[in-house]
Amino acid sequence: MSRITCKTCRRLGESLCGREKCAFKKRPYAPGKLDSERKHRSNVSEYGEQLRAKQKMRITYGLMEKQFAAYVKKATASHGVGEGSVTPSLKLARILESRLDNIVFRAGFANTRALARQLVSHGHILVNGRRINVASHQVKVGDIISIREGSKSAKVFTGLAEKLAGMTPSHVLTVNPATLSAEVKGVVREVEPVFDTQKVLEYYSR
Repeated sequence: MSRITCKTCRRLGESLCGREKCAFKKRPYAPGKLDSERKHRSNVSEYGEQLRAKQKMRITYGLMEKQFAAYVKKATASHGVGEGSVTPSLKLARILESRLDNIVFRAGFANTRALARQLVSHGHILVNGRRINVASHQVKVGDIISIREGSKSAKVFTGLAEKLAGMTPSHVLTVNPATLSAEVKGVVREVEPVFDTQKVLEYYSR
């Protein structure tokens, strides 16, 4: 699974790792010489912009290249029944946002997607009362995501109820701090503006 490092954040020009002490916050420029110190400043090509957009989205969700490419292929396939005017960009966003590790992160059960993935793989998370340890599991509307009863006393969940009570969850989720659970109420309606999904799709259409 892809691991986000602070060096990656600096290279992509944005803090993506989720760490409070991310190196990009202190040194908001790419590793190596500053542009002002370079004899020749290189303009980023169209391909370079597409590659950066792809890497930013892939790394944010913590995916390996093969898996991310498979998601893009699925999103750009012919529309299925009932998909109507859903664009490939929105389809891709919905696939990524419906991953179990992402839902655990969005619900506030984990501070980062990397930790959320770990919680899932270690068997701490239930979907409709059933333990699921596959981070890529696609969650559906109506699913109940919860923390296994035997895991609630684990150190990683200390103070979680109080934390959830003060949070505003994603609009597609309803979170219950008392039971440490969340219900999926809908699907994302738009692509996050931080991602240039069109460039991502263009990268894979080359």
